[in-house]
Amino acid sequence: MGLVGDRRGRDPVLVGWFLAGRLVSYTVAGALLGLLGSAVSLPPRARAVLLVVAGLTVVAFALRLIRRGRAGCAPPAPRALSRYRAPLLGAATILVPCGVTLGMEMLAVASGSPVAGAAVMAGFVAGTAPAFALLGYVLRRVSHTRLARLAGVVAIAAGLWTAGIGINLGGWLLPPRLIPAPAEGPGAGTVTVWATREGYRPAMVTARAGVPVEVVFKLVDRGCTATVTIGGRDVALPATVRLPPQRPGSMRYVCGMGMYTGFINFS
Repeated sequence: MGLVGDRRGRDPVLVGWFLAGRLVSYTVAGALLGLLGSAVSLPPRARAVLLVVAGLTVVAFALRLIRRGRAGCAPPAPRALSRYRAPLLGAATILVPCGVTLGMEMLAVASGSPVAGAAVMAGFVAGTAPAFALLGYVLRRVSHTRLARLAGVVAIAAGLWTAGIGINLGGWLLPPRLIPAPAEGPGAGTVTVWATREGYRPAMVTARAGVPVEVVFKLVDRGCTATVTIGGRDVALPATVRLPPQRPGSMRYVCGMGMYTGFINFS
């Protein structure tokens, strides 16, 4: 009886070591993948494709999870761990062919930054830590209950959201508009946009059509809005983007990760 009590008392510690090993390996992997993304300097359309593929990968995994009713990325039960094996097994989960993990790895590459890549993977581990701790205790029971299917539904939502920001970055539903127009006369217009953590402010600005326009992007906070994709190219902020004369209409721009969108209305 005492042995059973001792084993149960060690379970939270073993799960903690498991999650610590997982956090370290995922953070390091995210930094390396982000560094790879920065070295390759993926153009906006390539990053958009990666995001869409990552989202669809997560959706495919989630559908498989719902159909089978079991978590293919779940950790081993605490009784299968030891004080020394727990962190090693946690670190080794980065090698498990899990759809969600692969999706997060693609996101880390698409971030194009070691810091952002590490943050993506570390945030993924932190966000899934409670579920992993729970599964570590009740893996056999949970794998055949509605909770596994609920996790699949949540994963589908996350995958569709990821694919959606990829589509937004690629401009496949509402492509960015950059159509030169004959100049009406001398002069140029200037508009100012502030890049914050919550998006671009104002999200919609008005400029004069038919004359060159300068868009002054000012950086308030460091985040994904610190890089703007406009006219098919990435621009690091703060910066001034000079646009040729435009016809009346709207031009769209997005942050480097496709999460935040802004519009310039020419009239």
